[in-house]
Amino acid sequence: MAVEKKTKDAKAPKLADPIAASIDIATQEMIAHSHKLGIDTVFDRAVQMKPCNIGMQGICCKNCAMGPCRLPLPKGGIEGEDTRKGLCGATANTIAARNFIRMIAGGAAAHSDHGRCVAEVFMSAARKETDAYRIKDTKKLLSVAPHLGVAVTVEEDGEVKDRNIDEIALEVAEKALNEWGKAEGELLYAKRAPAALYEKWKKQGVIPRNIDREIVEIMHRTHMGVDQDYKNLIKQGTRASIADGWGGSMLATDLQDILFGTPYPLQSEANLGVMKEDHVNIIVHGHEPVLSEMIIAVSQKPEIVEYAKTKGAKGIQLSGICCTANEMLQRHGVPAAGTFLQQELAIITGACDAMVVDIQCIFQNLANVAKCFHTKLITTHPIAKMEQDNVIHIEFDEHHALEDAEKIIRMGIDNFQNRGSEVMIPQHKATQIAGFGVESVEYHLGGTFRGTFYTLNDNIINGKIRGIAGVVGCNNARSKHNEAHIEVVKELIKNDVIVLTTGCNGIACAMHGLLTPEAAAVYCGPGLAEVCETVGIPPVLHLGSCVDNSRILLAATEVVKAGGLGKDISDLPVAGSAPEWMSEKAISIGHYFVSSGVYTVFGLHMPTSGAPVFHDYLSKELEKLYGGKWDLEPDPIKHARLMIAHIDKKRRELGIDRGKERVLMDMADRQALEA
Repeated sequence: MAVEKKTKDAKAPKLADPIAASIDIATQEMIAHSHKLGIDTVFDRAVQMKPCNIGMQGICCKNCAMGPCRLPLPKGGIEGEDTRKGLCGATANTIAARNFIRMIAGGAAAHSDHGRCVAEVFMSAARKETDAYRIKDTKKLLSVAPHLGVAVTVEEDGEVKDRNIDEIALEVAEKALNEWGKAEGELLYAKRAPAALYEKWKKQGVIPRNIDREIVEIMHRTHMGVDQDYKNLIKQGTRASIADGWGGSMLATDLQDILFGTPYPLQSEANLGVMKEDHVNIIVHGHEPVLSEMIIAVSQKPEIVEYAKTKGAKGIQLSGICCTANEMLQRHGVPAAGTFLQQELAIITGACDAMVVDIQCIFQNLANVAKCFHTKLITTHPIAKMEQDNVIHIEFDEHHALEDAEKIIRMGIDNFQNRGSEVMIPQHKATQIAGFGVESVEYHLGGTFRGTFYTLNDNIINGKIRGIAGVVGCNNARSKHNEAHIEVVKELIKNDVIVLTTGCNGIACAMHGLLTPEAAAVYCGPGLAEVCETVGIPPVLHLGSCVDNSRILLAATEVVKAGGLGKDISDLPVAGSAPEWMSEKAISIGHYFVSSGVYTVFGLHMPTSGAPVFHDYLSKELEKLYGGKWDLEPDPIKHARLMIAHIDKKRRELGIDRGKERVLMDMADRQALEA
């Protein structure tokens, strides 16, 4: 019997240790609960399935049917000439470079297609073809228009007059959509970068021609037998990544702000504990706010709330997963239920009446988990369906947006009465202040009359703020959930580095109490704590979803404009980080930050380590071209200290490595300041 039991146990799949899988208590509780119910999650699958080591190193080529060609590193590493090659003769450097820029293409396509969808809805709103969407922020429209070559004034009868807002909106829509596929010219937003950076790009020949072309050209160049020079390959990867960061993503952010409102700081909550047992729980998961904005609007209708009450619920609780969570949060204060890795757990609570998904970062296994509960899983995007028969597809159309949203909401309400008895919502959630953007950072950390980034620059120069870090990105089940995110951020703010965050890092920071002004007194060094206390902001500023990394680029540009810290982003005491990166989007984001002059550190691994020459080119040589470079450090404390060391290096180069003595100013001094 003992032998039989041992054999039986040996065949049982290994399960994740909840404590080893996550630092979040709610997640730990739900993993343990999933084991009791016999439901596997991503945490269990990460234990059961080991990653391919050769693939992780970026040296497996499957771009033709003669492969896959696998080029493992020799034991002990490369000594002397690297003679590894595939059947066609492609070297490890060529294969790694092709794989790397294909990841850039995938990430840039995802972000930019998101932007295209928003631009198409924007066009419908500008043409007044839909009653659901309209221009909400005309001030933002007027600020964006000149960057697209759209005049906001017109001269009539010798007088300069404001143009009609509807005319401006329509021309902005036309110019914006044209950026994806125009036949000639260059990406218009490239000139939003500091002049010195724009000239670098021009000199290197990497200014994008249009968004789609750069992505398509990567796919052509990486076809079998085309581009076989890793330097030339990464040049095209650079061009495509700029088309993402300064193109598709930036356009998505701008047009979303104009349509749905520019975010300003507000209070909300985060973690699975935001779900309510006595409410209809509808979770929206994905990335595009085109859908979630309508879900919010319909859920707040009095007749819909009353309908929920007729089904026995006290109301409707909306919450979000992933970047849709951030989109709903930053404009409406809708709480975040969790990060990327918590999506299955939200259904396992037994209290999720409907999970509505659109695009990107959505597990197909959600359908399998939903089968175990009453949850309605609803896909809404024409490019993102699931094969399982229990998934409902309601295709979302901006011309019938409110009707589609109401159909979805009513489906969730009707499902409230179908809940089973096994409801377990972990009682863990945290308060957060989110909704920061370039405009609100300018207001809170601005200069005279809140007009510029002067005060932020002054506090960097005088040493109260050591520097700025952008810490962003996904979770990865190959690392302990949220641990690297939180350890990196805590180490940075402890050393007086203010953090700008987006995506799942922002949600993780919220879950662990770092997005409140009170956190500064607990976690920050004395300089940053003083600034945060004086201004009333958190030490970690949540700027939104992953396309909103463009806000970080523009904030850095505003710091350059404010003066005193160099003429280019590469001169600034700034660094970037993705501690738990997972997706192709992260590689595209990382590369457009590097190409914009930012020292960028990734955790876990880099899919280039199997080609040492190409890896060194990314981590050493790119800095000579653009001022930024890649680095890798899995250990979160060492990771943060690499960033701090780079910030200190930039402070020395600027001559501000010693804090300035505080001087009391009289009225004459104040009048001498530039407004």
